[in-house]
Amino acid sequence: MDARFDGISEFVAVARLGSFTAVAAERGATKSAIGRAVSRLEARLGMKLLHRTTRRLTLTPAGEAWLEHCVAALDELGRGENALMLARDTPAGEVRIDLPTAFGRRHIMPVLIELAERYPGLNLNVSFTDRRVDLVSENIDLAVRIGHLDDASDLLARRIGVQHMVIVGAPAYLARRGVPRSSADLADHDCIAGRRRGNRIAWLVKQPDGSTARQVLRVKHELQDFEAVLMAAKAGCGLTQLPTWLVQEELRSGALEMVLDGLSGGELPINLLWPGTRTLPAKMRVIIDGVSRWAGEASGAIT
Repeated sequence: MDARFDGISEFVAVARLGSFTAVAAERGATKSAIGRAVSRLEARLGMKLLHRTTRRLTLTPAGEAWLEHCVAALDELGRGENALMLARDTPAGEVRIDLPTAFGRRHIMPVLIELAERYPGLNLNVSFTDRRVDLVSENIDLAVRIGHLDDASDLLARRIGVQHMVIVGAPAYLARRGVPRSSADLADHDCIAGRRRGNRIAWLVKQPDGSTARQVLRVKHELQDFEAVLMAAKAGCGLTQLPTWLVQEELRSGALEMVLDGLSGGELPINLLWPGTRTLPAKMRVIIDGVSRWAGEASGAIT
């Protein structure tokens, strides 16, 4: 402990109770220990704070002035401790959250809005990006990341789903250009590509031995947004490879049809990430638990 604070709480307690004996009994200490703490404080300040007689203790003028400051300081520390305890136990305050663009808008934002309505003290600060943010350096409290966590040694993670990819096309496009029967047939089709990884655009396609490899494509349209890719595919502009969480409704309604079923490869974990901490504030805990609960109840929507 900083020596500047040594003896302050004992001095304030003595001034409040009027005797070393009473303070010792209250704190489970010895009378001599309380007396030595106050004496060390007086020695450091270079002045007497208490008049000691065999019958009573009274404050000196310096003691009265110092007591006022000590009480104010201890009260402020108490208010700070209460604020921390409230933050730990009550969901309130700003939470900075980074989400993948399409997945975040479609699936996570409705959950966050419901939690914000349930806990009025929460203040959401949400960004949407498909790059890998650095939570610590960018002061992000919580993120959803689709992909492997090879760079997350200083983070805590909770898996909420798995992203599976499928190759789809609109019925009108397939009627016009034909249905591909093998991965080699993709070379004869217009392909709509989403995010580029590396210099050449490729889809993940399963091989005869069960492994997954990147197949380079002849790309007709390159659109750097999943929702724009989905729009183009539904319009009949070509085939595309998209995650099932994005195209489930279109597959059910018939707006899109799956092709090369069983050949479209690639599975990536979907995780909640947050910086490691010994104590998780309530504002973080309710969001992590809320998103996890939604993921468990709606697992079909994110696989």
